[in-house]
Amino acid sequence: MFKRARIAAQSATRRSTFARRLMTAVFVAGCILPDIAGSAETRDPLLAYGARIIGDDARTRIVIDFDREPRFSVHYIANPERIVVDLPATAFGFPGKDLAAHGLFRDIRYGKMDEESARIVLTAARPVKLSLAKVQADEAGKGHRLVLEAEIIDKQAFAELVKTQSWSDRAWNDRDAAAQATSAIPAPAKTAPGDFVIAVDAGHGGIDTGAIGVDTKTEEKQVTLAFAKALADRLNKEPGIKAFLTRNDDEFLSLSQRVLIARQNHAGLFISLHADTLKQKDIRGATVYTISDKASDKLAADLAERENLSDQIAGKETVAEPPEVADILLDLTRRETQAFSISIAESVLNSFKDQVGTINNPHRHAGFRVLQAPDVPSILLELGFLSNAEDEKLLLDESWRGKMADLLTDAVKRYRSGVVANGG
Repeated sequence: MFKRARIAAQSATRRSTFARRLMTAVFVAGCILPDIAGSAETRDPLLAYGARIIGDDARTRIVIDFDREPRFSVHYIANPERIVVDLPATAFGFPGKDLAAHGLFRDIRYGKMDEESARIVLTAARPVKLSLAKVQADEAGKGHRLVLEAEIIDKQAFAELVKTQSWSDRAWNDRDAAAQATSAIPAPAKTAPGDFVIAVDAGHGGIDTGAIGVDTKTEEKQVTLAFAKALADRLNKEPGIKAFLTRNDDEFLSLSQRVLIARQNHAGLFISLHADTLKQKDIRGATVYTISDKASDKLAADLAERENLSDQIAGKETVAEPPEVADILLDLTRRETQAFSISIAESVLNSFKDQVGTINNPHRHAGFRVLQAPDVPSILLELGFLSNAEDEKLLLDESWRGKMADLLTDAVKRYRSGVVANGG
């Protein structure tokens, strides 16, 4: 099983330290971290306690009730056309159906971005602009309301909005955020020479809820975080293994930021946890994915496409990776890292055999952006499907989580032993 890993390890030892550092520097420079709301609140979060939306496909009005006056900023993002409303830390206390997509908007998301900011992302069915965006006091003295009124415009007018807008009201710019991230990212407990560092990544978070359970309506971001904590705790009981979480609360992380966190902590392994939904509700079981330019099948391709939309859901611009970065990744370590990734995937599935139900052909591959670290072996583990009632019960069962964590720990230990024994 470790033949490919052995070849990769022997090749990897011949790589220069300079090449790795160069690659890291260029990759970090290409990462765009989440936008931060322009106004940070240090006191208790705002409470958005009510919402309503009315209108048609020519003009649509959204009203959100707050317990006190909110400060906000508005920006426009293309491909697809979106309006982003940034807020200070906000608790959204109204039923989701009260702000269901309607009129000019085909999707509306809202939620936490980090400890100091929240965001509303309005994805339009066609180019739009806000003809009205203001805060006004509630006549009954119950706080303030944010009123947003959108109207249809043509594509050229929307492109001009995107081009001419100013983002200077953000708390910091992307370069500042990237610099801050290198010193503020999560980190494992104090490591010793030779420790095997593992980044455990709870998929989704904050404004990006992920999938929704078919029976309990549990959000995927809650399932993945609960399992990530259980897995990290179990891994950290093993001598010589140090696991850490890319996020330890309900916070949004961009796909690039998750990769950056793993790389900045010199992780030897990255495990991204998910629990998706499928239209075919009878499909159940675990799946392990590795990265590939070409998807192994339609299911893998569709899943990768959905997961890669995470940044878009949170109102981030889609930024193409610089060509020179892609060249470096390919020339230096991409093939080696893929071999290691395949080895850990096989180790996981061997642990699951006769212990955990899996789908047919449980090792699949596709172009997952969260697995793009060029020098960190990475897998995306689909724990099960929230679209299947039986899987959903297991995903919410603490004892099942414990069993899965034990099996994954055994897989990691075997993988690590094989790599170390062969010079990795």
